[in-house]
Amino acid sequence: MSGAAIRVVLVDDQALFRAGIRMVIDSQSDLEVVGEAGDGEDGVRVVREVRPDVVLMDIRMPVRDGLAATADLLADPAFAGDPPKIVMLTTFDLDEAAARAIRQGASGFLLKDADPEFLLAAIRTVHAGSSVIAASATRDLFAHFADSTAAPVPAAYGDLTEREREIFALAARGLSNAEIAQREFLSEATVKTHISRILGKLALRDRVQLVVFAFEHGLA
Repeated sequence: MSGAAIRVVLVDDQALFRAGIRMVIDSQSDLEVVGEAGDGEDGVRVVREVRPDVVLMDIRMPVRDGLAATADLLADPAFAGDPPKIVMLTTFDLDEAAARAIRQGASGFLLKDADPEFLLAAIRTVHAGSSVIAASATRDLFAHFADSTAAPVPAAYGDLTEREREIFALAARGLSNAEIAQREFLSEATVKTHISRILGKLALRDRVQLVVFAFEHGLA
């Protein structure tokens, strides 16, 4: 293994579910569970204390739900503008609450009955930032809950170069850096640079926010 392990916090009100997820994650040399919580309020406290890389956050919990906890963490000035990546856990794929959480800044969603291999890949994916978790499911989620009237395209979109718009369109479809590089005959490093510039110009936090932006402004 090269580098430090990806540090994960689990926030879910089902202790047995947390135990199973912890066992799966801790079986990997590059992943480590560094904290757990059984409700959103305790989850916020744990995340602030241990400062993980990735949070797996259940949507529906007592005391404070995952939506409120996610909003608190993403707006917390203690993280100096760099909060952990938050992945919402839900029991069904067309979950309006998951769509709301992603709109407010969560980095994706996972079904609670996902295969262990998919869960592990999702944690690594969101940490690396090179692609969108379950890209087709994410597009379906926003297609289902998208407003029928697209919002006006922000002026910042006009600041993208022609090449950046081409890459934006491919990223909005959920393609990874490797897939974009192959289609556009570019190196992955070049694609990563373009994506970083696009996110910067559009003031977007990550790739899933790029997908949301595309849907909300009729660019998907």
